[in-house]
Amino acid sequence: MSFNILDAVKGYLTPDLITKASSFLNESESGVNKALSGIVPTVLSGFVNKAGSSNQDANNILDIVQSAYNSGTTGGLGNFFSDGGSLINKGLGLVQTLFGDKLNSLISSISSFAGIKNSSAGSLFSIAGPLVASVLGKHSLDMNMSASSLSSFLHGQKTNILSMLPAGLSGITSVLGLSKLGDATQSAVKNTTKYVDETVHNAKPGTNWLLWLLLLALLALAVWYFAGKGCKNTEPATTVTTTEDTATIKPVEKVVSAIKGALDSIGNFIYDVGNEKEIKLTDGTVLKVGENSTEAKLFSMLSDPSFNIDTVDKTKNWLVLDRVYFETGKAVLTATSQAQVKNLAAILKNFPKASIKLGGYTDNTGDAAINKSVSDARAKSVAKELIKLGAGAKQVKEAVGYGPEFPVCPANDTPECKAQNRRVDLKVASK
Repeated sequence: MSFNILDAVKGYLTPDLITKASSFLNESESGVNKALSGIVPTVLSGFVNKAGSSNQDANNILDIVQSAYNSGTTGGLGNFFSDGGSLINKGLGLVQTLFGDKLNSLISSISSFAGIKNSSAGSLFSIAGPLVASVLGKHSLDMNMSASSLSSFLHGQKTNILSMLPAGLSGITSVLGLSKLGDATQSAVKNTTKYVDETVHNAKPGTNWLLWLLLLALLALAVWYFAGKGCKNTEPATTVTTTEDTATIKPVEKVVSAIKGALDSIGNFIYDVGNEKEIKLTDGTVLKVGENSTEAKLFSMLSDPSFNIDTVDKTKNWLVLDRVYFETGKAVLTATSQAQVKNLAAILKNFPKASIKLGGYTDNTGDAAINKSVSDARAKSVAKELIKLGAGAKQVKEAVGYGPEFPVCPANDTPECKAQNRRVDLKVASK
């Protein structure tokens, strides 16, 4: 019997889980049920899309789903509604990886469809993401799948997944960039078969077998073409034709090009910090950092007598911590972030009169209140680590989260742009 991923996921959406979700989100059980009926196939469609983007994406998806299963997600779904919803925040990072800048549109569509709040729809996405990932992870491990075989399996489920989208959500397929392949193929077969029938009907008696062979070949060619093999590159490019659109796009291009760097495989923005240079501190410590790094800029500000703190324009003199990252949906610093935090602590230690303020930020995806809470926890996490590594307690005057406010890339419309907005910044408060 073939494995049906939709049925497997639905098996975990028990009445008890729906009741807990309803109570936690302050929504009706019918609204939660209706929302999940659209969210589950949507999330599965996201995995289908992502796994087929490239070999690297397929490998990333395999790692994500197997990690989700190994973390015990399916065995602890009820925990999503405890600890203030911290696991929901973690799940948000996963669905952001799947959908990027499309997530807000998907959340709004589900919200309207099910008659629930946008924030509730976002939370349900954050629950469904890890659940679907975990079920896929179990199946991939049970079947000893490679990244390519998982990708093939997901694409084999595509028609079934799309057919399970409720009628009121048919527009989601265009948001996801997916099409109902079965409909296109059936239409092609129907039209071609009609042509074959008419041709045979009108053929003169005695038509030889070559005509039949040609007609059968035509039928096969039509199915191949409309199934996406022959026309996969024929979608016309979108052209900007209005002055309003052009005005919107140009500033974004300037912002993106002004910041050098690229996304890594998990969606973090890796900054180009320039050639390596040495910073010699008064206590003899030598730091090897990029010439355009946060450390180099902070050291320059604190050691340059001509540098003055702007006390009027509060938006001035902020520095992005260009090598500080967090575990998805958490306020836990990654191991690679320790090097920069340690360097910054060493610099502050050598300038005991200096003090700083830290600000945490997110992109515009998901619930603004949750984002503000996560960003606040992240800013405070950096502050705590700086003090732990040698900075004076009074040197970190403030650590505050601002959520999606003050984006460095205001458009928030591409994965690169959003990744730049997910950050912690530093500002010199005194020197």
